[in-house]
Amino acid sequence: MRSLSSSRSIFVSGGAPLRGNEQKLTVGLGDRAYDIILSDALTAENLRPFAEGRSCMIVTDSNVGNLYLAETFSLLKEAGAASVATLAFQSGEEAKTLATVESICRTAVEKHLDRKSVIFGLGGGVPGDMAGFAAAIYMRGIDFVQLPTSLLAMVDSSIGGKTGCDLPEGKNLIGAFHQPQSVQIAADRLKTLPDEQYLCGLAEIIKCAAIMDEPFFAELEANVEKIRARDDEFTRRMILKTCALKAKIVELDEKEGGIRAILNYGHTFGHALEKVSEFSILHGQGVAAGMCMVLEMGEKSGLIPPEVVQRQKTLIRNTGLPESYDMDREKVYQALFSDKKTVSGKLRFIITPEMGRAEIVTFQPEVVREYLGI
Repeated sequence: MRSLSSSRSIFVSGGAPLRGNEQKLTVGLGDRAYDIILSDALTAENLRPFAEGRSCMIVTDSNVGNLYLAETFSLLKEAGAASVATLAFQSGEEAKTLATVESICRTAVEKHLDRKSVIFGLGGGVPGDMAGFAAAIYMRGIDFVQLPTSLLAMVDSSIGGKTGCDLPEGKNLIGAFHQPQSVQIAADRLKTLPDEQYLCGLAEIIKCAAIMDEPFFAELEANVEKIRARDDEFTRRMILKTCALKAKIVELDEKEGGIRAILNYGHTFGHALEKVSEFSILHGQGVAAGMCMVLEMGEKSGLIPPEVVQRQKTLIRNTGLPESYDMDREKVYQALFSDKKTVSGKLRFIITPEMGRAEIVTFQPEVVREYLGI
């Protein structure tokens, strides 16, 4: 039974050029609008509007901190920050907890951050989510800036204002919508990104193309070799295009009351896989396998044509992403019920009845159980 549908395909052109090789997109949210800047490297000049004369705090994890914390600290000082505090928590989804959020807030108090201060989220999705959530609740809300270093964070989690942390019962069950002041994407940060993490970001790129832009999906299909080789120019194009697609959705539906929910394509099964694996499955891996699972279930239910299923599964396979995981399917099924999209015990999934178009569909539990073979 279909509960909500979107027949809209969204096409977005490239970003406006800035200095040198910089490009800019704007997320148009009225007086809370902000820019996404894609540049070769992070610069003090781009940080200055947010740091000058203000107390700043960098929130990151141990992996990213070892690579980029000192450099970012120096750039903020060069940008005129009055002071720069830092906090690096242990890397990994396991650190995405209320305890870590409390640690960020208590460090902010210790370092005398006030309502005019700004928090910079440096890293992948976890540091960005945590920095944003801490900024949302510290002194009832202060500014923050996203400095993503992973492909997944660049194209997905840094954009749109979703912040939060996990509970033992499920992912992102505590959080707030809190838009950043800016998203600063430095392409050179991808040079230290492991291939496994690069593929995680690619899953979100494939997702956006599948649900919103068939010509972009076809472009991905035609450039698998460039994708596998991590071609710099094509990677920048994928980043810019995906950011533009997500920005448009956020403008239409900031707080996920309707169409924005299509961005959760692959995430219902994906989050369940992550949880059951105790997060040994990375988010992008879960999303890729989750897309394949909902494609199969939708095809069995007569909602998705076989050619749509094959195109998406083939691209996922050809780029090196997983199509499935062998695990306890009863546990996967039970994990679905802690997903935020589940309403009154009914399981909601995003499907793609045709390329470039998505719908939100309610599946009865018995249909899901039959698909899972339990």
